Amino acid sequence: MLRSVKDLKGLAIGARDGDVGKAVDFIFDDKAWTIRYVVADTGGWLTDRRVLISPISIIQADWESKRLPVSLTKAQVTDCPDINSDDRFSRRDEMKYYDYYGWPYYWLGGGLWGPGIIPGELASAHRERESFLPEENEENIDQTYLRSVREVTDYYIQAEDGDVGHVEEFMIDDEAWVIRYMVVDTRNWWPGKKVLVAPEWIERVDWRNSKVYVDLSREQIKNGPEFDADRLNNRDCELTPYEHHGRAKYWS
Repeated sequence: MLRSVKDLKGLAIGARDGDVGKAVDFIFDDKAWTIRYVVADTGGWLTDRRVLISPISIIQADWESKRLPVSLTKAQVTDCPDINSDDRFSRRDEMKYYDYYGWPYYWLGGGLWGPGIIPGELASAHRERESFLPEENEENIDQTYLRSVREVTDYYIQAEDGDVGHVEEFMIDDEAWVIRYMVVDTRNWWPGKKVLVAPEWIERVDWRNSKVYVDLSREQIKNGPEFDADRLNNRDCELTPYEHHGRAKYWS
């Protein structure tokens, strides 16, 4: 099911023996546009420390009680590697995190999450004990591929023929934890209209200048179907922007 990142913010992170904080941000990788970590503010429980929670440990969101239950204990969260999510933490830092929990690395295996597409599968997957990257990737071990949702919100959208709006929101698949759409606010050009742009339509991102380049014209975006959050989980409605732009569906 598709969920708004704004709806996920503020949910309590429920460990097996008590809550450990609230979700305040989300970290995604800029290759697969998949949420890799929930940033949890411990609110004084760990001296105002912020910790990372992988979707691998998330059981299923409880929307009625506004909680994200996780298969971790408070002690596990307390003792996890101290990685500052405000910094550009590298693949080496991620390895420390995954080694701590004994999970296989999500970037090995060919799928969105290791050998599969669902993060929970890694929690029970067989872990190869070699805790190093393949030799050909050693030179990339200190690079980062991770970005903050909070950081990318408000990035400008650059169409093929000029600016067209800014990133207001992200819609994610709450099973695979993949970003399916950016919600683009075009009110500076066409008052009140919001449209969807899928990551597949992004040509590149200028991280330094906070701009997302898409392979669509301003007119294509202007004439695209208006975003309606209440109807988005209807597959026919989700199909509309793909049909409008003549693009292959991600679920095909």
